[in-house]
Amino acid sequence: MAVTLRLQFSTASLMLFLLLNILFVQSSFAGDQRLQSFNSSSMADRYVKNEHAVDNPEEIASMVDLSIRNSTERRNLGFFSCGTGNPIDDCWRCDPRWQLRRKRLANCGIGFGRNAVGGRDGRYYVVSDPRDDDPVNPRPGTLRHAVIQDRPLWIVFKRDMVITLKQELIMNSFKTIDGRGVNVHIAYGACITIQFITNVIIHGLHIHDCKPTGNAMVRSSPSHYGWRTMADGDGISIFGSSHIWIDHNSLSSCSDGLIDAIMGSTAITISNNYFTHHNEVMLLGHSDSYVRDKQMQVTIAYNHFGEGLIQRMPRCRHGYFHVVNNDYTHWVMYAIGGSANPTINSQGNRYLAPVNPFAKEVTKRVVTSNGVWRHWNWRSEGDLMLNGAYFTPSGAGAGASYARASSLGAKSSSLVGSLTSNAGALSCRRGFRC
Repeated sequence: MAVTLRLQFSTASLMLFLLLNILFVQSSFAGDQRLQSFNSSSMADRYVKNEHAVDNPEEIASMVDLSIRNSTERRNLGFFSCGTGNPIDDCWRCDPRWQLRRKRLANCGIGFGRNAVGGRDGRYYVVSDPRDDDPVNPRPGTLRHAVIQDRPLWIVFKRDMVITLKQELIMNSFKTIDGRGVNVHIAYGACITIQFITNVIIHGLHIHDCKPTGNAMVRSSPSHYGWRTMADGDGISIFGSSHIWIDHNSLSSCSDGLIDAIMGSTAITISNNYFTHHNEVMLLGHSDSYVRDKQMQVTIAYNHFGEGLIQRMPRCRHGYFHVVNNDYTHWVMYAIGGSANPTINSQGNRYLAPVNPFAKEVTKRVVTSNGVWRHWNWRSEGDLMLNGAYFTPSGAGAGASYARASSLGAKSSSLVGSLTSNAGALSCRRGFRC
């Protein structure tokens, strides 16, 4: 009898713990639900100060351990755990009814951008029309009409489609673009601009062959449109924005960068993406003189940097960058570079150097003398170096120096192959695990 009573009490205690834990997790993702619209009067104010940026980046790092422990406990207790080891995928991919619970993805974020809720708290918007005939007066049912709305929206697609944008797709705050279950390409025209906004999730898209566009009027909200000068042709351009999560996309062959984040952007996670066939892959930081990028914090995790890449994976300035558990299988010049004293924390990555004996170095300090960069905090911890690859560290090397460039626990580099095996846009079918 005593044994039975103790067992019942233990079970009840466990159930109470689970209930409290779930409530805590749900509340922790409530977030700031303020809506913003892109307009000329507020744009100047946001240019001076990103209101969603963290003044002291250590505030983010101080919350990381609790968040990781919490989500790990959920997964260990059987909450949709597939056991792949990839914490994002383990959070949602093994649920065969994922298409009925799409918004749960918003609770699966990691790293500095983990609090990006996107359109979690809004309605679904179904894109049924791939056309982009009028960037000023977009048709209902188009992707442009969806992303400019000034309310939270979770944007999905009715069928496979190729969307060729006439001008930049200027997004509004609190939006998720979710391409799961269909094959959606944004290609052969302009691409995505995230400017002076917050809380965006981009998941499951093929983004490629983006072209420079501009010198045209473009709508950015239901109440505002304005003149846009020439854009560079980035795949995704993040400008003065925060709480951004870019996950499970396939990006290639754009005119400028595949992903650029500049002008005081922060709280960004770039995860599970597949990058191929491009020169300057990723720029993080506007210029050496733009010191407001010192607040920038970016997590780059579980990505595959694949064939046809040359450099900038990423190229960093000023801020704090956690490069963790990525697979680098191709580069021509270098993998990770920077200037203006960025802090780069490379952990648990796999670096496969090219055949060229003069391109074995993972790192590159851009136009900087040894006497300057030897004080920068760049470290390699637990990375796997293959085919003669080597990482040139610098700085003090103390763990405390990397507190603001740490955003999740790195796994062993021996697991990188499995962690990144499904990088890029997924082929998900309704009614089956993705």
